[in-house]
Amino acid sequence: MTVLKCIAVDDEPLALKLVETFIEQTPFLELITTCDNAVEAMGIIRETKPDVVFLDINMPNLTGMELARLIQDQAGPLPKIIFTTAYNHYAIEGYKVNAVDYLLKPFSYEEFLRASTKVLQLHEESNNQFQTVTLDDEFIFLKVEYQWVRISLKDICYIESLKDYVKVHLEDSQKALLSLISLKALEEKLPSSKFMRVHRSFIVSLDKISAISKNSIFIDKIEITVGEQYKEAFKIVVDKWLK
Repeated sequence: MTVLKCIAVDDEPLALKLVETFIEQTPFLELITTCDNAVEAMGIIRETKPDVVFLDINMPNLTGMELARLIQDQAGPLPKIIFTTAYNHYAIEGYKVNAVDYLLKPFSYEEFLRASTKVLQLHEESNNQFQTVTLDDEFIFLKVEYQWVRISLKDICYIESLKDYVKVHLEDSQKALLSLISLKALEEKLPSSKFMRVHRSFIVSLDKISAISKNSIFIDKIEITVGEQYKEAFKIVVDKWLK
């Protein structure tokens, strides 16, 4: 059975205890720890890499929404976020940071379980939607609509993130392939010698780069900005090319 590691963050002791109790009641959830402030939680998230964060929004010093934005900007696997809050006007902001769900206090165990199950389903879909077939790293299989499609790595120009989906742009094809998988999950399966994450929303084929500028990559006429957190790693690659 899939077990999701999780962290609960809330500055209200009773609310935090309730989430802790609900987690312990749920067979597919495993509590790593609880935190009463977002600053402490940031360090723990970076260290333990949980699958799920149950996150209050209104907290002193660093709010839950600010923490969620920081989580989205970090490198490595990104946890799914379920907001737990007494205020309903943060729903749109929650969507912007890719929160899976939004539990309005006081919420029942049934509501908690429904949100947690949603995360479990996304996690399992991500694992099941992607299959790697090794043949000297020449191709992969992605599930596109209702069938598995074999994609040659040499045909991939770049890959674009669309929330829970990826859009794979192929050479000599006007139509990109859309598959239900996160960009991070796909990144972990691609050979790092051939592909590189250069932005929160883009992976590029190093072989398909036709030009570079200070802050951008060009694949023919397509310009892709290099994100701030990826510039140093990309510079190392470029320096090797220019030697």
